Amino acid sequence: MKAPHSICIFKNTDELPDNWDELAASTVFLTKSYLEITKKSAPNNMCCYFVGFYSDGILTGIAIAQYIDLYKLSSFGERDQCMKTAVRNFIFRKLAANVLILGNNMLTGENGWAFAKHTSSSYQQNCLALALDKLVDTLKSEGIIIHIQIAKDFYHTPSNLLSAANFKSFYQFYIQPNMIFSLAEHWATEADYIKDLQKKYRDQWKRARKKCVGVEKRTLDLELVAHYESELYSLYHTVAKNAPFNTFFLAPHHFHNMKQQLDEKFTIFGYFENKTLIGFCTLIQNGSVIDTYFLGYDEVLQKQKLLYLNMLYDMIDFSIMKKAKQLVLARTALEIKSSVGAKAIPMFGYIKHQNKLLNFFMKWIFNYLQPEIKWQERHPFV
Repeated sequence: MKAPHSICIFKNTDELPDNWDELAASTVFLTKSYLEITKKSAPNNMCCYFVGFYSDGILTGIAIAQYIDLYKLSSFGERDQCMKTAVRNFIFRKLAANVLILGNNMLTGENGWAFAKHTSSSYQQNCLALALDKLVDTLKSEGIIIHIQIAKDFYHTPSNLLSAANFKSFYQFYIQPNMIFSLAEHWATEADYIKDLQKKYRDQWKRARKKCVGVEKRTLDLELVAHYESELYSLYHTVAKNAPFNTFFLAPHHFHNMKQQLDEKFTIFGYFENKTLIGFCTLIQNGSVIDTYFLGYDEVLQKQKLLYLNMLYDMIDFSIMKKAKQLVLARTALEIKSSVGAKAIPMFGYIKHQNKLLNFFMKWIFNYLQPEIKWQERHPFV
């Protein structure tokens, strides 16, 4: 089985086949309930598409894709102000404004597609490459000419590396790794985790907890999420706009919609000082894996209270209580995540520009524009 007999593009979740969720069993991020959120509260510059792969009339694979219109984005990120940033912003606005992503740009990891167990790796990779062609044609019929195509978040495995044969005209790029925290089977409480740390990192935990004395952590239910909706978004936006690079900003009602749709699978910790919300973090239960989602905080109080570091420890504690096998901490802040025990897992993707000349120089363009990240891996366990 090397190629699907047909590929169907769906724009709405109510169009998805009845057995869609059977294939989505491996990840909550492809279930109809989650995909409904991507339609209901998508960023205003993003449009989601859902892909079904069929062989002999049987649904054998599913995927999500996103069209991103960078013309509509007010800022790509305000943290870095330099010539490279100015060049990057010019290129994206003038030469790469219409971006098509196969996968989910709001997450880190292989959450963008799933296939039936009997399908071969070559079949799956061929499906993904053909899906991009189909999506480009679909968007063209809607009057949208795609400048950049991306297939994102492949783990560095032998089967995934074979995918290069299906993406010959693309540049294979490596970006920041996915930081994954693996939980030991003997950890029943946070105390067990702390016991396994070297003294230096136990002292780091003590220092962080001491700094956060007076800050109350509360789990926000749907009613509280609705009550603090504007504060949650403001704190999120503060962090997001100061990121080195952004391609979207969440819709204001996104967290409420997430809680409403995913219920107990979506957890929001709110951090309060003197009854004022000063920060929050979010987690999604994905089977035996806990995925971190978006967060926000007051910048000044974050530094004073070591709030982000305390959030990481709270995420670990939560994962232990849920008896999870892994906690996915995603990209960015690599060194601090490494200091609590997360490991860097390499990931790669494929990128292609529709202009053949620009695509020929894609390797140099991509490497020039990619933010330079310097960090030291930590080894906190005994």
